[in-house]
Amino acid sequence: MNGHRIFRPAALAGALAAALAALAAPAAAQDFPVEAPVPPPARQALAGDEAAGESGEPAHVPPPLVTPLHILDRHVLPGTRMVLTWNGSQGYAGNDMAAPVIVVHGAQAGPTLCLTAGVHGDEINGVEIVRRVMNTLAPEQVSGTVIGVPVVNLFGYQRGSRYLPDRRDLNRFFPGTRYGSVASRIAHSFFENVVRHCDALVDFHTGSFDRSNLPQVRADLRIPEVLEFTRGFGATVVLHSKGNPGMLRVAATAVGIPAVTFEVGAPARLQPEEIETAVAAIARLMHKMGLVESESIEQEPQPIFYESRWIRADHGGLLISDVELGQRVRRGQRLGRVIDPLGNTERDIVSPIFGRVLGMAQNQQVLPGFAVYHLGEETSEEKAVEEAAAGHAEPPVEEDGEHGAPEAAGERTRDPEDDFE
Repeated sequence: MNGHRIFRPAALAGALAAALAALAAPAAAQDFPVEAPVPPPARQALAGDEAAGESGEPAHVPPPLVTPLHILDRHVLPGTRMVLTWNGSQGYAGNDMAAPVIVVHGAQAGPTLCLTAGVHGDEINGVEIVRRVMNTLAPEQVSGTVIGVPVVNLFGYQRGSRYLPDRRDLNRFFPGTRYGSVASRIAHSFFENVVRHCDALVDFHTGSFDRSNLPQVRADLRIPEVLEFTRGFGATVVLHSKGNPGMLRVAATAVGIPAVTFEVGAPARLQPEEIETAVAAIARLMHKMGLVESESIEQEPQPIFYESRWIRADHGGLLISDVELGQRVRRGQRLGRVIDPLGNTERDIVSPIFGRVLGMAQNQQVLPGFAVYHLGEETSEEKAVEEAAAGHAEPPVEEDGEHGAPEAAGERTRDPEDDFE
């Protein structure tokens, strides 16, 4: 035989038929890792490529080739949906906790948008927002990819807690390290296995510690790509916030992925009206990014930019508010009262500006210095960007946290009162 293999016609035909059958297999056969062949890259149009016809029109350029998406040891074929899992425990206490990662890989080429929620386990409005958005997407009608992770912090979610079991705040440890604390390891795994696949990211949160936020986008407006990203949310409140090291949006932006925080409502409860507002805003965003076409979105409203500040209680006692979230207030108007039942006194909290209530504490017992009302003054996009660049737009009390983030290895915890995102 001289060491050469002989292919008989019948055997060759059988092999070809088997290969064609494998290619025609349905997308549902993607429940295990496969080494999917990667098609050759689409040919780029050259400067001199034009039709030789008499019309002089450029030659038809075929649409970009859509390749399978390799993520979490799976290949997701174009035009399909797959629910993958990410190990959210990293071996903590010997447990493997599977967090669902929903991937809708479109039939047409386009950007990859990531939607994350539940980084703080008690902030469940975002969990429902991501679920609803992902359920609206038909893969064959998507140009690009949408990746949705409803719950990142499974430990906190299962216990109804903002934190991990060691009381660390996961949103102060991104991008994390492989050999740090459990918080740092979880952050590192999620960042490398999921976030690195994103072209843009929206991280959903709520107010913290019995505070509620009007639906609002927080972003570092000093970064042009992030500013452009904020223009896609429609008539949504936009606040400049540079954020702190360790936040998911800050870590993503640092590696070239425009990212924002979308604050929606209060923790530990589901608020249908706020959820619907956020779902509609994400629909507008996906339309602007070219991910989906929508006949119902003809003229997109513009976002509303605000400068903001926190108003704190000067005395301890029982808070009773006179205003509601989203309400417009005038300078000198009473926002609420702090009642001292032991001394039988009442002290008013008044607005120092004409503005709008963007966030507020629920009626509760408060200590002196407790952040009670988040007030915003409407401004233009141009002024908001100028103020951000000059460093003047940060509120007197930074809503993202007043002190530095923990070290990357995550060896110290934070005071819960410092965290508002």
